[in-house]
Amino acid sequence: MDFKSSETITGPRAEDHLPHTAQAAVKIVIVGGFGVGKTTMVGAVSEIKPLTTEETMTQAGIGIDDNYGSETKTATTVAMDFGRISITERLVLYLFGTPGQERFWFLWNGLFEGALGAVVLIDTRRLEVSFDVIGRLEERGVPFVVAMNTFPDAPSYPIEDLRAA
Repeated sequence: MDFKSSETITGPRAEDHLPHTAQAAVKIVIVGGFGVGKTTMVGAVSEIKPLTTEETMTQAGIGIDDNYGSETKTATTVAMDFGRISITERLVLYLFGTPGQERFWFLWNGLFEGALGAVVLIDTRRLEVSFDVIGRLEERGVPFVVAMNTFPDAPSYPIEDLRAA
């Protein structure tokens, strides 16, 4: 049997190191319902390879998790996603994506510590989940913006209606 030497230590790639000019960092939390695209968003905008905690979905979630619109989803975030965006040479955004299932919402307490605010990613097929998420943020006094992910089979609403909601 072959073993990897315990003396081998790997670290971040050179391109993942924080620029030496960075003087300020801001934490933003990405929230939303199950399967809305939080992991995809963090991966799409991060300048580094995102850290994800996706695990294969199991039978344990049947009857507990609402997977409407995500029936073909096979993996789910169980702790958080992490990415980074350098806005300028001096300002860096740290992105933390939350799990979407309500049973993991207890993890939000730690993820929101020190956060400037949140991005609420919504799915118009399941707006009621978005209201629950927004309600939690309002209860905590967390500033947020809303972003809509567009799915091919999702209903379309005028932007004015979404803003009013």
